[in-house]
Amino acid sequence: MKTLLPVLFCLLFSITAARATSLKGYVYDQKTGEALVGASVLLEKTDRAVLTGLDGSFVIKHPPTGTFTIKVSYLMYKTFSQQISILKEDNPVVKIFLSETKDAELHEVMISAKNDGSAEKTARRIEQKSPQLVNVVSGRAMEVSPDLTVANVIQRVSGVSVERSSSGDGQYAILRGMDKRYNYTLVNGVKIPSPDNKYRYVPLDIFPSELLERLEVYKTLNSNMEADAVGGAINMVMKDAPDKLQLKVNLATGYSQLFLDRGFTTFQTNGIHRKSPYEMNGKDYKATQLDFPKGTIDYSSKHPAPGLVGGLSIGRRFLDNKLGVLLAGSYQNTYRGSNSTFYNSSNVDTDPFATITSREDRQYSERQQRYGTHAKLDYTFNPQHKLSLYNAYVNLQSTQLRDSKETDFSSGYNQDSGNAKLNYETRSRFTEQQIFNTTLQGDHQLIPKQLKLNWSAVYSSAKNDVPDQSTINILGIRENFAERKTVVQSIGDVYTRRWERNTEEDKAGYLDLTYTVPIAGMNVDFSAGGLYRDKQRSSFYNNYTLTPATQNLEYGKDFSNYGDISWTVKNPAGAVNNPLTYDASEKISAGYGMFKLNAEDLEVIGGLRVEHTDQGYRMLFPAGELRPTGKQVYTDYLPSMNLKYKLNKKEQLRASYFRSLNRPGFYELIPGGGNREEYKERGNPDLKRALADNFDLRYELFPNGTDQLMVGAFYKNIQNPIEYTFQADATRGQDTYYVPGNFGTAKNYGLELDYIKFFHQFGVKANYTYTHSRITTTKTYRVRDANGDLQPLSANQSRPLFGQSANIANISLLYKDSKKGWDAQLAASYTGERINTISQFLNNDLWQKGFIQMDASAEKKFKNNLSVFVKAGNLLNTPLKLFIKGTNEKNLQTTAQEFDGNTLIRNDYYKQNYLLGLRYKL
Repeated sequence: MKTLLPVLFCLLFSITAARATSLKGYVYDQKTGEALVGASVLLEKTDRAVLTGLDGSFVIKHPPTGTFTIKVSYLMYKTFSQQISILKEDNPVVKIFLSETKDAELHEVMISAKNDGSAEKTARRIEQKSPQLVNVVSGRAMEVSPDLTVANVIQRVSGVSVERSSSGDGQYAILRGMDKRYNYTLVNGVKIPSPDNKYRYVPLDIFPSELLERLEVYKTLNSNMEADAVGGAINMVMKDAPDKLQLKVNLATGYSQLFLDRGFTTFQTNGIHRKSPYEMNGKDYKATQLDFPKGTIDYSSKHPAPGLVGGLSIGRRFLDNKLGVLLAGSYQNTYRGSNSTFYNSSNVDTDPFATITSREDRQYSERQQRYGTHAKLDYTFNPQHKLSLYNAYVNLQSTQLRDSKETDFSSGYNQDSGNAKLNYETRSRFTEQQIFNTTLQGDHQLIPKQLKLNWSAVYSSAKNDVPDQSTINILGIRENFAERKTVVQSIGDVYTRRWERNTEEDKAGYLDLTYTVPIAGMNVDFSAGGLYRDKQRSSFYNNYTLTPATQNLEYGKDFSNYGDISWTVKNPAGAVNNPLTYDASEKISAGYGMFKLNAEDLEVIGGLRVEHTDQGYRMLFPAGELRPTGKQVYTDYLPSMNLKYKLNKKEQLRASYFRSLNRPGFYELIPGGGNREEYKERGNPDLKRALADNFDLRYELFPNGTDQLMVGAFYKNIQNPIEYTFQADATRGQDTYYVPGNFGTAKNYGLELDYIKFFHQFGVKANYTYTHSRITTTKTYRVRDANGDLQPLSANQSRPLFGQSANIANISLLYKDSKKGWDAQLAASYTGERINTISQFLNNDLWQKGFIQMDASAEKKFKNNLSVFVKAGNLLNTPLKLFIKGTNEKNLQTTAQEFDGNTLIRNDYYKQNYLLGLRYKL
């Protein structure tokens, strides 16, 4: 076959004569039809040489007349040569097809040959060949994008929005309007545990994007995939060993505009005790002030040093390509923060509409240190047997200080004179999150082309550690615009020190067996397999409250630093008897049967998955709770069907159905009450899993291998969706808690559009998703009776699902000049209005205003394998705005802003951030 390729190329490249105004053409991959970007086109014996653009096109302007040889070369492809005769006054357009030096076959979503798995052409090929609906972001696209973490990268995918952290960066993914709880995260196809202290979902900001070869977002499931995904599944494919030695190094520095405008406030972390006095000395130990180091309350403010970002990866194959070795590492030290304004409202138990009672101004200063390492070994014994071992470790350390001042509007407030009651609070918090995964995998052809066995043995762990968090509250007063701060004993928890830690450990085994038989002239794959996972979680929480030994200490007079104050420990044994001190376990066993048949133009994949769940918890300090232990055991039968019909080589239709579930998190089942900063919360031991029926249709067009058009629709019917609401609990003294619950049936449907188009040196990537969901819950409202008293009533109210935006859109404008070495991108992302917090009261939900985020990046390559790059984020300084729909005349008497007929509750500004760096590739 290989000997025939030159002949075929000659037939494909049938140039007769061209005339000399210009010579235009396109260069494609012979096998896939994909445009080759940056291919070299040379007209020999002349000085005319160009590189192909983003769509594979080239133009040689005003070539000389005569007979010449055109030569086309591209890395990892065979060089193409052909004689042409150039005459005058013509503009011919030619097409050239190159073949790879080694054939690369794509089996489903696995790349068997060591082609560049991070290339854009590979991403498009996976989307086209995948048995499920999938969107792929290539490693190269991530490299040249403005994004540093997976959380920021994933917002560019159609149907995906992100929930942001207090620093303004992306943290959690919301897929197709389904909250973060409705998707799961994989590393190389294996599920990883979560370091979150309460829930299952994985914070994606912990992963540096440069460790990835590509990012895959699955919108539908097959029976051989775990079924607890209603929105979808996120798969991070880590870097793999290339055929030849490859070395990549990058180093960059940057700054946040926020800290050019104000100082960065922080504290000392080197003296933090990782364990509480209770853990170090035993349960009978009585803590004193000496057990609490002063570093966490020793604050300083200055402009921080520039941030530092660096990465290294090296890999190649040895022993005649049998052994592959890849090592990669990443380090990011960045400074982030925000300027925030909160408008606190009254409890609507006593008012039919929330009344603004105070304003709180907050400044966040956060240093983020992100580490990531990835190592992979694979060995191919022969074409039938292969083993691979990979390890991944990521770590995110956050040193955050929050400084706030609250102005009380309820009494004594006078805006004109500046008189007001004040409350000052400073919180210092060090958080460390880490995830470790090691996986041993085997791929075996027991009977070549007939019987295949795949297996995986997995150990994963996740940890979240918040040691010695300190919070200090002091009172103040402002008279004639002059402020005074005072530490007193009578305001409750003046000073708290808190230890919080949780660990999660997974041990899992996967087994898949596929048997291929010919039936009616076509091959049919029959697959069976399953998994078993033992998940163990341990959570610890201990809180100490301190009060000043002396009353009414005035700042600037009696003390100048909180370490100068003598403190008394109010609860010397600590408070470990709370719902966050518990042990929990979950054992999942699953099996599936599946078939796959390929007719001439039709691919059908169908199957049934059975998952058995055994989940339980044990409160270590139940403190009189009636249900200190609990258990849920259930079995689910989950069918799936995926159809793909090829209209022609470039067009295809897809249809899909799958049934999936969403299990409660461990903490969500544990009864008892706990205090958050803004509210109280508790679990619900009767919380049920959610079940969903998911339907998809999609039309796909791949006109030339790089361009793309995909138009799809989806529909989800969700039974017992899990949502959080504020609920009053009469058994706890009329307290109101934020509680998870099941709410009947919800419907979620929408449309998705993906578009990629390249025009020589320019390109555009755009997507848009419309999502509509509806859920009906009972809300409380109050009316006044004849005596003027407020009486409680209830009513059903429909609303969208939590976190769901009706409109999500992305557009990226690309520029690439391969000859001069330029790559540039301007990326904008729009997230529409969505619910941020659900209230128990009618018309009192907290909404997030729609926003646009714009980012940019550029890279200039030089001939010595060195390049310079720049990234800039949040160019528009887009704020986060939370509001309650409607207004209240009482709020006009305060400084609460109102916009679009709504009441502003929160306003966060993050400012721009910049990064400048060098990259070297060998």
